Amino acid sequence: MKRRKRGGRPVGRDPGGLLSSVVMLFFGSAFLLLALRDMKWEGFALAAGVPAMIWLGTHVLPHLFPSDKLLLSLTNFLCALGVLVLYATSPGTAYRQVMYYGVGLVAMVLCVWMVRLVRSWRLPVVLLMPLSLGALLLPLVMGRETNGATNWIYLGPLSVQPSELVKISLLLILSFYMSRRRMLPWLLFSVCCLGVLMLQKDLGTALLYYGVTLLLCFASTGNLLLTGLGVAGGVGAAVMGYRMFAHVKKRVAIWRNPWADYENSGYQIVQGLMALASGGLIGVGLGLGTPTSIPVYETDFIFAVICEQFGLIFGVCVLLMYVALIWRGATIAMAARRSFHGLLAMGATLMLGLQTFVIIGGVIKLIPLTGVTMPFVSAGGSSLLSSMCLIGLLQGVDSLNDDDLDEDARIALVSD
Repeated sequence: MKRRKRGGRPVGRDPGGLLSSVVMLFFGSAFLLLALRDMKWEGFALAAGVPAMIWLGTHVLPHLFPSDKLLLSLTNFLCALGVLVLYATSPGTAYRQVMYYGVGLVAMVLCVWMVRLVRSWRLPVVLLMPLSLGALLLPLVMGRETNGATNWIYLGPLSVQPSELVKISLLLILSFYMSRRRMLPWLLFSVCCLGVLMLQKDLGTALLYYGVTLLLCFASTGNLLLTGLGVAGGVGAAVMGYRMFAHVKKRVAIWRNPWADYENSGYQIVQGLMALASGGLIGVGLGLGTPTSIPVYETDFIFAVICEQFGLIFGVCVLLMYVALIWRGATIAMAARRSFHGLLAMGATLMLGLQTFVIIGGVIKLIPLTGVTMPFVSAGGSSLLSSMCLIGLLQGVDSLNDDDLDEDARIALVSD
């Protein structure tokens, strides 16, 4: 038997250690180059601060709990990439993003300890249901319409998207009741959430909620008939949304032929496609190109900006990082010994995977564009915070898996 360190993994097997060192060097050099170009002290601060946060996230945090260093390295790379691209195009947005990055690391640790320490989820889940629905309703009461949807609330200089934060509640509620084979509570909660999102006209988030709920239901039951009915219901809801909302019809029309109305509704998609093409295989260079010509480039179309500046090869590597992250999440879910933890890890993985597919598929014109963000990379505190919390849930389940392995090792030693 191999000697094991804390966390149940063999000594010397640290797939994330070398990666995190390379990541720190990459981002330190990139920020330093931008700082030398602009000769601004903020750039030099980021050249030191962002690698320090990567080091904190990949080398210090694992001492607090058994962790998956590769998962942490991938997460920190994507977060730092978002700050870098934003600094090259909009320094003010980058400064806010790096603060959200720090808050996200704290939130991730809190989620890890929440999963590790909470033994009974019955009362927390019961309390989360009305609180989450109340939070979802807030934009309808005190929000205002943005890009056809009413899904934001504004508190002075701060803006919050409650549906991003309710993702965590949704996964906890679904996992708890599905693990106990109680269908009615999670079904009613999901229907209420989807109804509120439809009233907000936030169809992108509604798609994520529905897709994750359906896939998690299949993962927990394996019922093909129920899953088929869910797919049919989703298709029906999509048709109804197309007929009811004018902005949905417009998005489908420009997806089919953005050049038909290039100067108006098709302008964003066309500019995004042109950015992808102009970057070529190796890109035009960090801080170069014309990313600001793409409307809302810092959120919806940040993947197009990445490909323009770093090239399609780098863009494919970023996609492979998401694939690796999803693979690690699925591995953690399948290794869980308790159904609640397995479903929770699978739900977090599905949420990240489906959101990545939806936004990048929209940018490259594979599917109609929806108003969701690219996990970890797009600008926005609500999006980054929820994504880091999802990683916290995964790390929490992974640490419990390692505790179980350690317990097995102790039992084996006693038996011997």
